Amino acid sequence: MATSHLVATLFSAPCISSEANSHLPMYKNEVYVFEILIACKEKNGMRFLTHHLYFSPPHLLLSPINTNALYSPLHHNPKLASYLPLIITMAKHLALAFSLCLLVLFHGCLARRQQSQSSQQNECQLNQIQAREPDNRIETEAGRIESWDYNQDDLQCAGVAVQRITIERNGLHLPSYTNTPRLVYVVQGRGHLGMVFPGCPETFEESEQSDEEQQGQQQGQQGQQRGRQQQGRRQGQFGQQGQQGQQDFEQLDRHQRVRRVKEGDVIAIPAGVTTWSHNDGDRSLVFVTLLDISNNHNQLDQNPRRFYLAGNPQDEFNQQSQSRQGQQGQRQQGQQGRSRQQRQGNNNNNIYAGFETELLADALNIDQQTAQQLQGQNDNRPQIVRVQGRLDFVEPPRSQREERQLQGQQGQNGLEELFCHMKIKQNIGKPSMADVFSPQAGRISTLNSFSMPILRHLRLSAERGFLYNNAIHSPHWNLNAHEIVYVIRGSARVQVVNDNGETILDDQVRQGQLFVVPQNHAVLQKAMSNGYEYIAFKTDDNAMINTLAGRTSVLRALPDVVLANAYQMDREQARNLKYNRQETLALSSSRSSQSQS
Repeated sequence: MATSHLVATLFSAPCISSEANSHLPMYKNEVYVFEILIACKEKNGMRFLTHHLYFSPPHLLLSPINTNALYSPLHHNPKLASYLPLIITMAKHLALAFSLCLLVLFHGCLARRQQSQSSQQNECQLNQIQAREPDNRIETEAGRIESWDYNQDDLQCAGVAVQRITIERNGLHLPSYTNTPRLVYVVQGRGHLGMVFPGCPETFEESEQSDEEQQGQQQGQQGQQRGRQQQGRRQGQFGQQGQQGQQDFEQLDRHQRVRRVKEGDVIAIPAGVTTWSHNDGDRSLVFVTLLDISNNHNQLDQNPRRFYLAGNPQDEFNQQSQSRQGQQGQRQQGQQGRSRQQRQGNNNNNIYAGFETELLADALNIDQQTAQQLQGQNDNRPQIVRVQGRLDFVEPPRSQREERQLQGQQGQNGLEELFCHMKIKQNIGKPSMADVFSPQAGRISTLNSFSMPILRHLRLSAERGFLYNNAIHSPHWNLNAHEIVYVIRGSARVQVVNDNGETILDDQVRQGQLFVVPQNHAVLQKAMSNGYEYIAFKTDDNAMINTLAGRTSVLRALPDVVLANAYQMDREQARNLKYNRQETLALSSSRSSQSQS
């Protein structure tokens, strides 16, 4: 470095030739140590001199260096001792420069961290929350895809995006994957869900041949054997037969496991995992999907993205959010829009369309016409298509499928268990799955990483509630998670309160609407006369709540004398406050909901 050359220049008089080097500082006992090495060639040989400089960055300018306390061979060299103050000065400049660099880096990192925290805090400084229906809607030939504007303040605070996907009878949602983990709830209907985990085997496969075909093959093999004996080409024919048998085996359909899903199922899908779904029922199959944008598994930006492997998909998220961006966002979206328009001009919107046709054909060892079909060059169908005829694929009988599911739940460790055999769905809509039940109020079921371990990988959980007429979900707050609530059926009066005691949501929510309860915000929900059913997604795999009423409430855990002094009441009132409600989460109400309307 330049300082080394300057130090070497200082010794050019007493030394025939010299060379100086300074190493990066060492940090020990909260002190930085600089070491300067000087090689001085004299008449009598080489002399190697060293000098150490000790400093602490916060006190560098206030605490001068005590040169008398520093040992250096320079003190014992009469010719070079006079240059010691110059060396100290140069070392001080070097230390000062390094200290300033550390100071800049420290303040830069601190400012960035404070800016990030400030941005996140500002996103969650909510003055008002609304229960909303979807903002975007895409109609397809066999269903529709609806999404809520993820740029709304409440969804930005929770760091999530939400979709509602409706697949009509015999509709197929084309294979796709997202940049975020997903938690999916089946609102109604039944069908199939395929999920492709990288590296997992194709455990579903067709039988090689039927009994009649096997008998025909045996007869054909006997005839071929006689012919080979007559022609004297037994070895060659055996080789051809083996190749033909291998080719027939490769043409058999084999694929990864396909799961049957139905109303009440919760499905956990890791980021980047390809899924497809099909409706083989007699009514629409409806999914509500939470995409956890702020999850660590999303290494892209804070925008939800779905990557399709087929079809000509439309943008599922950005139709309404584009108008909410600033000038920089508009320029960015303009570039994306031009790119998207270019792709749409060629009828190419799935990821295969971005590759050159010839290169794609070479990579897959197929002809270019097949590659063009893969790219969807003449396919204008969007995300959900209608199946022509029956969607026939390998599927075991229900009894065998259930047995296979039980076997898949037995694994307890290893990467193979995490993806290939770990349970990824569970039904929490059944009454038997209730964690809390009250004959007068209803039932509540929870799903977390203890009951479905893959949720630990996704850092998500869910809660399903059935509240009877006029029943109350105990007022509570979430200790460690945001809560995103979708109304499945019925309606309820909902209030959400922030840290200032302000009501930021006071509304009657109804079927098909969505609202957000930020972490630590208190929420109270009371079912109306038509009951109230909901699914709540939570942004932690073991989300915990603390109730404000009921047998497990915070009031019950406080001494009555504390309550008496906190609320200016006598101890008898405090005890009545603590013990007048014996239920836990689902609370019955003796009052009519008309007074709450």
